[in-house]
Amino acid sequence: MPITKRRRAMLLAAGVMLPLPVLTGCSSDDDGPPPRAAWDIASAPRSGTAGTGTLRWALDAAPTTLNAFSKTADTGTQRIAGAVLPALYTLDARGRPQRNGDYLTSADVTSTDPKQVVVFKLNPKAVWSDGRPIGAEDFQAQWKALRGTDEKYGTARNAGYDRIAKVEPGDKEHEVKVTFAKPYTDWRSLFTPLYPKSVMGNPAVFTAAASKGLAVGAGPFMVRRVTDSEVTLVRNPRWWGDRARLSRVVFKAVPAEKRAEALMAGRLDLAEVDRTTARRIQATAPGKQAAGAKRGSSAPGKAGAPEASAGGRETSTGGRETASGGREADEATRTGAGREAAGAEGAEGAEGVATGDADKNRSRTTRALSRFTLRKALGPAYTQLALNGTKGPLADERVRRAVARAIDRKALAKLVLKPMGLPSEPLGNHLLMAGQPGYKDHSGALGDPDTNAAQSLLADAGWRAGGTGRQKALDGKTDDRGRRQSDPTATATESATDGATDAATDSATDSATDSASGASPAAGDAGRSGRLRETAVVRKKGRPLVLRFVLPDDRTAAQLGTVGERIARMLEKIGVRTEITKVSGESYFRDHIATGDYDLALYSWPASAYPATDARPIYAKPQPAADGSLVVEQNYTRVGTDQIDQLFDQALSELDGGASRSLVSRADARIWAAAGSIPLYQRPQLIAMRKGLVNAGAFGFATPRYQDIGFRR
Repeated sequence: MPITKRRRAMLLAAGVMLPLPVLTGCSSDDDGPPPRAAWDIASAPRSGTAGTGTLRWALDAAPTTLNAFSKTADTGTQRIAGAVLPALYTLDARGRPQRNGDYLTSADVTSTDPKQVVVFKLNPKAVWSDGRPIGAEDFQAQWKALRGTDEKYGTARNAGYDRIAKVEPGDKEHEVKVTFAKPYTDWRSLFTPLYPKSVMGNPAVFTAAASKGLAVGAGPFMVRRVTDSEVTLVRNPRWWGDRARLSRVVFKAVPAEKRAEALMAGRLDLAEVDRTTARRIQATAPGKQAAGAKRGSSAPGKAGAPEASAGGRETSTGGRETASGGREADEATRTGAGREAAGAEGAEGAEGVATGDADKNRSRTTRALSRFTLRKALGPAYTQLALNGTKGPLADERVRRAVARAIDRKALAKLVLKPMGLPSEPLGNHLLMAGQPGYKDHSGALGDPDTNAAQSLLADAGWRAGGTGRQKALDGKTDDRGRRQSDPTATATESATDGATDAATDSATDSATDSASGASPAAGDAGRSGRLRETAVVRKKGRPLVLRFVLPDDRTAAQLGTVGERIARMLEKIGVRTEITKVSGESYFRDHIATGDYDLALYSWPASAYPATDARPIYAKPQPAADGSLVVEQNYTRVGTDQIDQLFDQALSELDGGASRSLVSRADARIWAAAGSIPLYQRPQLIAMRKGLVNAGAFGFATPRYQDIGFRR
């Protein structure tokens, strides 16, 4: 799977896209069932489906290529590839690789000395859609294209392929023998998806033809048509496995901000949705509508928590939501108040008409959304607070650790996950999600949230509360450069007030306090907005400690703005001031995260079943280039150590699965101690699914089994 584009999509949408039991320093049971909220699928036997029908599935954008190894590949590319191409290994709900019997009858490491050798035995029935058997020449072409020696391919990833010495036919028919130059623990990640030699064997086809379509495949579906807004798949007549229950799958490009409208208009059957839309769907469930109507809103009782993104992504806006549900609730409130205040009979009549119109709108919305159910899980991705360690105060590890210890991750996880009824434990690992084999909570390498300890770390680094200054609070306002400042409190009374505000905000995650307008949890500060007060900002040589907190300014990511506001208030308590800078979602990653133009930032990474491979470039120690620049790979915090690199290298070469996981675990503990990034929570995965659709939903880690998805008879 490509890394660069896929991860970039996560970053741009960051922070708001599986169960989280309470885990503190204990390993999950590798053979146990998936934890609660790992996935949420409407399971049904294939025999209970109609055996025909068209599924309309939302993507954030039409893919620019159907080559999953191209630099321009995105999550849409991955989704389509899963339906039309061989996947030698799929993932279960706990993120564990499982041999796919449709393509492999076996796969084994047959030798480790002097070289690691893996023999793949292919299903004799496996053929490409043009009738040619899948064979060693396809494996050879993919290895040569992705090993990184031919610049004409310009691949997004060669991890693992660069460790292969040769690929050849095996000793028996239908066997492929892969010999490695260096041991590789994640060999199961290779050749998934597998492309035909007609694509991989020609650089021109690799880079161009796949963007027009995919003439040859080997999955339950095949590509029929590609347009600027849709990709249509139809049954593959040469498919040898279980026959697809759907006759067509149409992947439709529907931007996040238009997802709810498309659902209500009946143009979609399956779509990841934002938090507002999710709650409105929940409100249509039996027994929920009366409560929603009583509040004058089509949203459920916990309406108005920060919005999580559509398409599994969050690309934050610091502003307030203007979702129709919120507008309707506001309208109902205004019209109700107007009736009470109006003394004239005519005024009451006018208000009654307005109320009637609002009721009709809500009724139409309820009817439209009642055709859907909400499926929800903890997604295979996590949101982190990134601390740029290359320059400024955060170049000092003590300051980074102080910031980390000021953050109450439990409160942030609760803020995001609890309103949706998902487990709200914070994530304790950079490399594995809760429930994955080997998961351990290593946050203890930093320590629990502790204001006093954080202040001591700052003092040790030379940052002390050496004086107070008067500053006008800018809560809810920005300066002339689009920046928003937090103002650390000074007095014990005000500190107590902040504590009460935090407690009230925690409570608000379960109530309508987080209104449908997307109000920030910092709303409790509004009463203090605009007045002068004493501040206790820590200083060094007379200079206050001010950190530039960069967030994307995007309607579909209000959640990041909300979380960012809460973090800013947490830092106030240790005397650290933040300047929140809102930038366009389009430039957030390109111009800020990738270039290091930030002190603090929020963005997400996808989780991986192969952390030794996929996570290494994210945490690799930056290296100086010949021109004096810094090569950071994907380590956008610029924080790394030689020891972390060595642990990853050892984990990659360790063929014993348990020993490799142990090395990955040790690497994670060191990453926590370096305090370059602070995992906060797994992202909620909220899926709107048309009633009657089965074997689909919130997949979490699990690979969709496309041939089983269908509509009930």
